[in-house]
Amino acid sequence: MNGWSPDKTWREECGVFAAVGIPRAAETVGLGLHALQHRGQESTGIVSCDERGDFHTHKGIGLVSDVYDDALLASLPGALAIGHNRYSTTGSLTLENTQPLRVVYRGGPLALAHNGNLVNARELRRGLEGSGSIFQTTLDTEIFLHLIALSGAEDVEEALIEAAKQVRGAYSMVVLTREAVLALRDPHGFRPLCIGRLGDGYVVASETCALDLVAADFVRDVAPGELVRLDPQGMRARQALPEADPPRHCVFEHIYFSRPDSRVFGDTVDRVRRRIGHRLADEHPVEADVVIAVPDSSNSIALGYSERSGIRFELGLIRNHYVGRTFIQPHQGERDSTVRVKFNPVREVLAGQRIVLVDDSIVRGTTSRKLVRMLRRNGAKEVHFRVGSPPVTHPCFYGIDTPSRRELIGALKSTEEIRDFLGADSLGYLSLEGLLACEREPARFCSACFTGRYPVAVDAETDKLALERLHRESAAGAG
Repeated sequence: MNGWSPDKTWREECGVFAAVGIPRAAETVGLGLHALQHRGQESTGIVSCDERGDFHTHKGIGLVSDVYDDALLASLPGALAIGHNRYSTTGSLTLENTQPLRVVYRGGPLALAHNGNLVNARELRRGLEGSGSIFQTTLDTEIFLHLIALSGAEDVEEALIEAAKQVRGAYSMVVLTREAVLALRDPHGFRPLCIGRLGDGYVVASETCALDLVAADFVRDVAPGELVRLDPQGMRARQALPEADPPRHCVFEHIYFSRPDSRVFGDTVDRVRRRIGHRLADEHPVEADVVIAVPDSSNSIALGYSERSGIRFELGLIRNHYVGRTFIQPHQGERDSTVRVKFNPVREVLAGQRIVLVDDSIVRGTTSRKLVRMLRRNGAKEVHFRVGSPPVTHPCFYGIDTPSRRELIGALKSTEEIRDFLGADSLGYLSLEGLLACEREPARFCSACFTGRYPVAVDAETDKLALERLHRESAAGAG
């Protein structure tokens, strides 16, 4: 699980998983969702299709382990199933907003699970509501279902392609029909999506770590703009939309989101993070005694910094993995708050030492500040903060729940001002040039959160709750 911290609203988006041609497919999907828990911890859902073509659904608020048990998964029959873990990047946390979304239209039942954000969602939804469409959720995902239903195409694949041609933004999705699972990725390939072989069937997942857990063999990634049909008879692929040239993979998948044991965008996440740590040590060396990470997502970066600098790596902060978000109360004081709940210092490692504290990013800066204070209270002689990415200066609109620009410390303060705010002895951010040099094909990555150069034009009103506001506006107008 990634090391989420309260000021780091880099909470991703979502994870999707599908199983095709596999007996008791829902059980396999449940396992896959366990592996993808780090991508969404608010709610989860599974839809399966049995031999008669009937759909079976279970959804719940909470972690995978809270929502499913063996008996429940066994009650979702069939050799076809899709699942979704959600962290809300659009729409609020409700059971109605829990995916997969399921509908019945003239082509039969359909279920869809989506990772990413559509940047023209408000525009499309206004048009759809104006023509009589009734929405049940405040998710941009539901727009796909309405566009499919309005398509004149008789075949669901063609209807899905027609829908995809009308949307802009990020989508890695799986669609369940009575006969097959369709996997589709946007032309820029913002979010990962891969295919694995399991016995005589297939699985589709947001990350390869989920393939590993279900003992599936990695086949390949779904290419940007590609539609893949998977059914009990095999796999068929087509280029549904022209691939962007170049594609724009989210660089934060490698910095923070994906698990280090996953292979994402053609590279092992741990290896990329080690290279980031090496480059960070080259760009920002310091005389120190110990390198420690802000666990867990920064561990590989810190190890890379240690390897290149020759400064020993130690476990100076221990993360409590079993604290839910609801345990953290907003009224708790700054010194008490969430940092002491999430992290505990190892005083024996810290006392009297010059510390290099390595994190993957700084968003608002409040948690980073508390961590520096914690290290000093536990005897650290010096604290040198090193960050495995450039300053985050712009929000993401492609599937990440980030604050607005006015809340991003990197947009508001200089590096020296941030160092002073954190209370660190020194602060070093990895340069954008250095970050991209750690990628094998740097031109294929999106870095809009550092530059403000968005590869897909963004609606000025786009944010996490844009469709919520539109829904209220529509309701007020109807009243």
